Amino acid sequence: MPSFDVVSRTDLMEVDNAIHGVEREIKQRFDLANTKCSVSRSDNTMTLIADNNMKMDQVVELLCLYLAKRKVELGALDFGTPQNAAGGVLRETVSIKQGIDGDLGRLISKEVKRAKLKVQVTIQGQELRVSGKKRDDLQATISLIKAMENQQPVQFVNYRE
Repeated sequence: MPSFDVVSRTDLMEVDNAIHGVEREIKQRFDLANTKCSVSRSDNTMTLIADNNMKMDQVVELLCLYLAKRKVELGALDFGTPQNAAGGVLRETVSIKQGIDGDLGRLISKEVKRAKLKVQVTIQGQELRVSGKKRDDLQATISLIKAMENQQPVQFVNYRE
């Protein structure tokens, strides 16, 4: 029985490459050089540090630009609010979404059932397995999920005949 998986993964190596590009540009730009601006990542959390709100906006803009160049979808990022930190700087945490949470999984499953496609959707941890008898039904399911315009980007992997 043909099947595929619906996942939501962010390539952390591409995120690291974008962060390195932002760090290089911070050192080179006239308005950001010799400031406390920086970007770092640990696990699925990025930390942005800037001197004031204007510089924080510029660092966020640079980060979004470099992530877009690296083809990392910005829907996978959850930006927090800047907070005052020690040393008179602002700190903002950005969480990187990995995996499909339960609410999104149930929403996708409901929409597929509502469309009355002849496929079965099973939630397996942080991914969904869609299986059906015909390849055309699976392709219709992929089209339906793409048309849903979810907040979180999803990918379709592990296609099996």
